[in-house]
Amino acid sequence: MMNAEELCRQQQLLESIDWQMTPEKAVDMYLEWGSGWTRGHDFVSSVHDESVYFVLFDWETPPQVTLIRRNMGGAEELAKVEVPAGLFEAAVREDGRLPGGTVHRLNQPLEEWLRDRLAALQR
Repeated sequence: MMNAEELCRQQQLLESIDWQMTPEKAVDMYLEWGSGWTRGHDFVSSVHDESVYFVLFDWETPPQVTLIRRNMGGAEELAKVEVPAGLFEAAVREDGRLPGGTVHRLNQPLEEWLRDRLAALQR
């Protein structure tokens, strides 16, 4: 599992991050691929397709985002990046908390912070 500094040494991986991907969209594309009409033009066309995106697991401490690689074969956690608690909690609150732990998308302020953090580490 990579941390932020290690992730920043993986330029090709950083360039492959889909900042628009959400946990819900990933499930729709890769796990419920038979429901096609809900995706419009976003669909998996081969077993070689994959998405790389960040999620929040609301049960984890310290607050962090997790970089996921998902394909039709499953999901792999690639990296974890610690984030400010206030940004983490705001994103979870905005997305809605469910009992038992939930996977969340990044909100705009957290995404902007993360992009800035990764860019700063690349310098």
